[in-house]
Amino acid sequence: MKKPSITRLALVTLWLGALSACAMPAPPVVQQQPQPQPPAAASAEKRKLNVFGAYATAVEEPWVGVIHTALLKAKEAGEIEYAYTDDIGYTGDMERVLREVAEKNKPDIIFGDAFGNEEAVRRVAKDYPEVAFVFGSGGGPAEPNFSVFDNWIHEPAYLSGMLAGGLTKSNIVGVVGGYPVPEVNRIVNAFTAGVWEVNPNAEVKTTFINSWFDPAAAKEAALAQIEAGADVLFAERFGVIEAAAEKGLYVFGSMSDQSSLAPDYVVSGPVWHMEPTVNYVIAQVRAGAYTALDLKDFSMVAKGGASLAPINTNVKGGIPQDLIEKVRAKEDAIKSGLFRVDINEAQPPASAKK
Repeated sequence: MKKPSITRLALVTLWLGALSACAMPAPPVVQQQPQPQPPAAASAEKRKLNVFGAYATAVEEPWVGVIHTALLKAKEAGEIEYAYTDDIGYTGDMERVLREVAEKNKPDIIFGDAFGNEEAVRRVAKDYPEVAFVFGSGGGPAEPNFSVFDNWIHEPAYLSGMLAGGLTKSNIVGVVGGYPVPEVNRIVNAFTAGVWEVNPNAEVKTTFINSWFDPAAAKEAALAQIEAGADVLFAERFGVIEAAAEKGLYVFGSMSDQSSLAPDYVVSGPVWHMEPTVNYVIAQVRAGAYTALDLKDFSMVAKGGASLAPINTNVKGGIPQDLIEKVRAKEDAIKSGLFRVDINEAQPPASAKK
């Protein structure tokens, strides 16, 4: 085979160069600019929700006071507009109040307590499906808009009982409760179980005053228990702390940190936090995702809905350090899920020994 001549090689080279010159230039590389992101929430989502509180008892009553306090915090945070009516009672006024509010105020959410007004509250909720009804109740949720909650504070009640069992010298601990209903019974029974874990020889006396808010009756019941030998008291109802302070005895509050009522005598107590429940409901309504639920878990220790009030080491008589350490270890076990406090809603007897 003959090698190509120099002339032919030159012609091929010239031809390839011409083709390169005629080729289209490569398009410039365009850097993608980040697209502007929408605001975290649209203006409609940022509007303050209209929330109303409807309470059978006065907001000074600790159970209702916990709900009221959580809603005030949401108002102060700019999340909601909040108005309320309290001390509505149990004689039929709850239904009237709720219907007037639903018609005139047109709230996004109504919080309240249905105990003693259960059927009336549910009737109104059914007639106003566009309103989120979120009520303390012993019943279940009802679609599309009736959610329920309660103060599931049996876990810190157990811890309080451990402290009480370790502090009693007479081996008699007194409890004053409202009504012997499941919601109260489980707290009292958990407290009693805690007493017996530390002190299996203790006797627990329980008195129900058959009222949600009657401080005078609660104080009288507490004084009767003191006469019967109780030297440590659990104030499931308001009024007991006053009796304990007068007699110079250890006492445990309930629902909120009540140490300020008698700093020398209030040891601790189960605390209920409604903020997790309130915040969840507000977020769901604002997102248009609200549905009827049992909100029980939001009132338990695992989700920050319950806790043991700070242990007041400044009480008269003091608190043994080894007892505090035992309670803290059990508290850690509850938080980690290693220990579960039994839910016992049977009515406790007037006097119980292990």
